[in-house]
Amino acid sequence: MQVPSQMYIDGRWVAAESSETMSVLNPASQEIVATVPKGGREDARKAIDSAVEAKVRAESMTAYERSTILLKVAHLLEQNGQEMAMLITKNVGKPITDSEAETARGVVTLTFASEEAKRIYGQTIPLDSHQFPPGNQNRLGFTIREPIGVVGAISPFNFPLNLLLHKVAPALAAGNTVVVKPPSDGPLPALMVAKLFEEAGLPRGILNVVLGPGGEVGDEIITSAKIDAISFTGDTETGRTIAEKGARTNKKMILELGGHNPLIVLDDAKVVNAVSSALAGTFAYAGQVCTATRRIILSERIKDRFLTQFEQAVGTLKVGDPMDRTTSVGPVINVRSLQKIDDLVKDASGKGAKIRMGGSRMSYGELAQGNYYAPTILDGVVGGMGIAQTEVFGPVSAIMEASNDEEAIEMANNTIYGLQASIYTSDLARGIRVAKRIKAGGVMINDRTNLRWDNAPFGGIKRSGMGREGVSLAIGELTEIKFIVANIAE
Repeated sequence: MQVPSQMYIDGRWVAAESSETMSVLNPASQEIVATVPKGGREDARKAIDSAVEAKVRAESMTAYERSTILLKVAHLLEQNGQEMAMLITKNVGKPITDSEAETARGVVTLTFASEEAKRIYGQTIPLDSHQFPPGNQNRLGFTIREPIGVVGAISPFNFPLNLLLHKVAPALAAGNTVVVKPPSDGPLPALMVAKLFEEAGLPRGILNVVLGPGGEVGDEIITSAKIDAISFTGDTETGRTIAEKGARTNKKMILELGGHNPLIVLDDAKVVNAVSSALAGTFAYAGQVCTATRRIILSERIKDRFLTQFEQAVGTLKVGDPMDRTTSVGPVINVRSLQKIDDLVKDASGKGAKIRMGGSRMSYGELAQGNYYAPTILDGVVGGMGIAQTEVFGPVSAIMEASNDEEAIEMANNTIYGLQASIYTSDLARGIRVAKRIKAGGVMINDRTNLRWDNAPFGGIKRSGMGREGVSLAIGELTEIKFIVANIAE
């Protein structure tokens, strides 16, 4: 399947109104992967108007029809899976094995959405449980769920397929129309998704994809009174701006924002298992995951043993070409990200943290042209350091030490974030007691932080977001409850 190189508005593939274009770079080589339209406010307005006009078509589709189209897209994605995986890798530098896993996960997400489209239930309300007003025994009360309207979906680069589908698929399952603003660093999978929906027969205008800067395209989506809900995944500061602007038009918000996820290793933990989770949680996709392990909080009794094994494990990671199936860690998305990582590492080092491994850009040999940062272990990190408070979207592990459970819990909660956390212990009851005191949307016991399931709630507290994803929960967020009362007295 040929990857589209234009935007998708009102069922047509179009250039930007301004005719401007932008280059999409491969972060592993800085080579131009594609040239795509650089849309602006006028393009966003056209897409929004198309989505508004298409609401009638979307709401007239039966649950069976919506379910069938979503399932057809799942099958088309599966058939074109290898092409999609290669597109993800070339566009955002994700190792090819991870891109294949993301593509397979996309099929699952679409399948779940197809199933949930047929399970949007209301409920009956026993009005005769009220004494007043008289006659309640003859009143039948029930609720139905209706589409919220037009959904603005703003997706990130790090999972350019699956996190997009976590917005689009539930919105369409619920009968909404959608305007997508994909990341400028990773727009190509979104265009491919639009192509799949077009092939599956989705009526025009129900799905629109607009490319361009967030300050123009994104801002138009956020501020438009014609947009009824926003589903956004990205950094916390941008999310706060979206919440403030969106509130002016009373938009419904699902905001999946940053995380500073702790992995707590208690003194009775199986260290080898904790090391394995720390490795996968910290360095998968070069740490560019909102649920990645950012801080490892170690009991002082097992710290030395853990670090010895952890250093050995990190030393086995292969940094290199993401198209190489043996690569463990690829590049970060762009030079700005590379600089931010390095600034945080140097700041921590200057304030007393010890760089046990890595700690610099990898700019030699075949890596010289890419945005590669060495897998890094920082020991002796304390709460006042920037690396302990700021989300570092890169392959960096911040090691902290706790003398007891109480101190570990205090360290874990000492950030503005509350997305996910992990606890390692051989005592399940102890793990649950600690988990109940961790301020996070999700806590894993004896597992890694970077996990989610499509039929489970996903989202954070504090400044890690509002609302919940997970297909059925997202459908709930993107529908309105209508209460109907029928008086059946003769």
